[in-house]
Amino acid sequence: MFKKTYYYLISIQYLGYRFHGWQKQPQLKTIQLMIERTLKYILNNQSFKILGAGRTDAMVSAQKAAFELFLTDEPLVDLDAFLSDFNHNLPQDIRALGIKEVNAEFNIIQDSKEKEYIYLFAHGDKFHPFCAPIMTTILDRLDVDVMTRGAALFQGKHNFKSYCYKPSDDGQFIREISSCELVENKLFEANFFPETSYLLKVRGKGFGRNQVRLMMGALIDLGKGKISLDHIKNSLLPENEIVMDYIAPASGLILNEVEF
Repeated sequence: MFKKTYYYLISIQYLGYRFHGWQKQPQLKTIQLMIERTLKYILNNQSFKILGAGRTDAMVSAQKAAFELFLTDEPLVDLDAFLSDFNHNLPQDIRALGIKEVNAEFNIIQDSKEKEYIYLFAHGDKFHPFCAPIMTTILDRLDVDVMTRGAALFQGKHNFKSYCYKPSDDGQFIREISSCELVENKLFEANFFPETSYLLKVRGKGFGRNQVRLMMGALIDLGKGKISLDHIKNSLLPENEIVMDYIAPASGLILNEVEF
């Protein structure tokens, strides 16, 4: 018997600090696992599958991520009621923001036009432990001015092989960053935050494994005086063999938005 499939795009946000990333893995707590458990419960074992717009790593959070729900046999009758039920049963560190029906031609991977990541950090002191889930604190004093100039170097089309963890010989490393800037944090506020904190904001079509964290690691080393602006410039040249090996901590990274 022919079974009809219904397609839904669901936007979500989550605090990644206690999860081992998005993708389901044996005996590990992941975002995908918790979402699928919740869906299985509220859909009364109706056949379904989900596909994420991307995979965030362990401890990485999302302000606005998305996944596609493929539902077999019966459509959702009331999207608002589904969203309310979904949120009621999700753990408190995952929240669904919205849902809309899409057609069979929609492809959550290919139709993702651009992603924005932010990296939240502060420097120069030991700050409140409550900052740890979303903010990286660097004990050393950093030269933020030179880091700001360094961030601008990543903008444009470059060879990002130096900023890909364990790159293969045949990987796609020529990528375009549509914008990259380091600014004072005005986006997130809390009474336990340090007086001044900063954001690295990066936008692009796609990113390699650990790319943003390796970029942030290079900027931290730049701010400490361990490397120079010329070193970053050279690391982006087509035939360079420079290895960037400092991966900034995961908990400061946030997937801020996915545009379709």
